[in-house]
Amino acid sequence: MRLPQRALATASAAAVLALSVTACSGSDSADGTTKIHFGYISDYNGASLLAIAEQQGLWKKQGLAPDLKVFTNGPLQITALGAGDLDFGYIGPGAVWLPASGKAKVIAIDTLTYADRVIAQPGITSMDGLKGKKVGYPAGTSGEMVLNLALQHAGLTMKDINAVPMDPATIVPAFVSGQIDGAGIWYPLLDTIKARKPGLVEVASTRDFTGKAFPTAFVSGEKTGTALTDKVLTVLAQANDWRSAHPDEAIAEAASLLKVDKAKVAADAKNVQTMSTADLVAKTKDGTVAGWLKGLTDFFVSTGQLKTSPDPSTYYTGDLYTKAAAK
Repeated sequence: MRLPQRALATASAAAVLALSVTACSGSDSADGTTKIHFGYISDYNGASLLAIAEQQGLWKKQGLAPDLKVFTNGPLQITALGAGDLDFGYIGPGAVWLPASGKAKVIAIDTLTYADRVIAQPGITSMDGLKGKKVGYPAGTSGEMVLNLALQHAGLTMKDINAVPMDPATIVPAFVSGQIDGAGIWYPLLDTIKARKPGLVEVASTRDFTGKAFPTAFVSGEKTGTALTDKVLTVLAQANDWRSAHPDEAIAEAASLLKVDKAKVAADAKNVQTMSTADLVAKTKDGTVAGWLKGLTDFFVSTGQLKTSPDPSTYYTGDLYTKAAAK
C-alpha cells in the first residue's frame, strides 16, 4: 500500500542525486540574465511549452536563462522545489495533492490529459481479474490516481490487490518480464511497454471517467518570488498561444527537446487537450479551473492522500496567471 512519507523521502533522495545545483530562486548570470531551474517530464505536456519558449526566444525577452532538468514524475519535482533545487516544475493531475497539501503553488494550468491507463497481462480483461494480483504503480502520481479511480469504479480498493509502489521506469521491465500482473501507468511510457508486450490489455483509462477533468500544471516552490513567477508566467502564456496556433510545429519542437521521433510525440499529443491562453484565463475567472482542482482534491481525500480538500485559491495563483497573460 501507499506510504506517502516514505515515498516522498525516497523522492527527496532521488531528486538530490538528479540535480547538481545547490542554490536557485533566480540567481543572476554573468550576461545579465536571471538563471532559473525548471523541471519537466519527458512527454508532450511537460516539454512542449518549454521547447517553444526556447525556439521563439521568449525566455530571452524576459531576461531569463532556464536550466531545464528532466524528471520521471511530479512528486520528485515537488521534493526538489521544497529543497530549493528547483524554482519551477511541471506535474500531472496525480500529483495535485502535493500543492494542495501546501508543498508547492500551482502557477498555471497546462493541458487536460487523458494519457493514464491501468494495464494487465494478456488474459486479464477487467479490474476484477486483478484481485489478489501484483500491480505496480508510481506512488503519488497519475499512475496511482488512475489505479484508484479504476478500483473504486469496480467496487474495489488497494487492499484487494497486491499493490507495489515502483518507479515509472522500473514498471516497464517488470511488466514485460511478467514480474507484475498489472500497472497504473501513462503514455508515452505505455508505448514502450506495448512495443515489447503487444498482447497487454488496457483494463481502465481516464477517458472512462466522464465528467472528470485531469489538468496538468506548472508549479513553483514556496521560496520562489512573485516577480520571477510573473516573468515565467508571461513566457508560458505566450508559448501556450504559439502552441495553440501551431499544433504541428509544437509537436516538432517538443520532439526536438526530447530527442525522440516526431511520430511518437504526435501519438502522445492525441491524449492531450490544449487550450488557448484566453480560454485558460476565462476558465480561471469563471471558476472552471477551481472546479477541476477541487474535483481532484476531493478524490484525493477519498484515497487518503489528503485529509481535507482545500479551496484551490490557497494553492492556485490564478490572479498572477491572469495578470501575466494580459501582457
